[in-house]
Amino acid sequence: MKNPTTAPPAGPRSQFGIRFSLLARRWRRRLDAHLARAGLTDATWAPLIHLDETGGGMSQKDLALLVGVDGSSLVRVLDILERQGLVERRRCETDGRARLVRLTPDGERRVAGIRHELGKGERALLADLSEQEIAAMLECFDRIDRRIAALERIAALEHAAADTAPGAR
Repeated sequence: MKNPTTAPPAGPRSQFGIRFSLLARRWRRRLDAHLARAGLTDATWAPLIHLDETGGGMSQKDLALLVGVDGSSLVRVLDILERQGLVERRRCETDGRARLVRLTPDGERRVAGIRHELGKGERALLADLSEQEIAAMLECFDRIDRRIAALERIAALEHAAADTAPGAR
């Protein structure tokens, strides 16, 4: 018998975070395996997709945050992608220290192939859900995303206020 103090709380709200996190990891592993069979590695396909999603022209630092890797790891990947002619890096006109990353036309074609493979993998994973169920889930994801963004803005304001308070630092 479980100790009542260690039993998980009942209800879907208390289960959501851990289940969502574990499912996201499993989702990513399945897609990575599917893409690997098509000759694509996570290290190379993820930055290309993020560049396409954002329209490109983003700093290496911002891209590293989106991809979820440290900047030095991303630089090595970008070196490979640049040698393959899939991305180009240019100095930022407003900040000479920053380098902006963009897809090349070959990179855009590669993204189309990646999206085709992603679509096949995702269709297999979502086969038991209707379009309406998927749309409803996406709306919930959007609401969660907006809430996270609001909480991050509040935290940033509180941090800034604490830094400027008398006696800070």
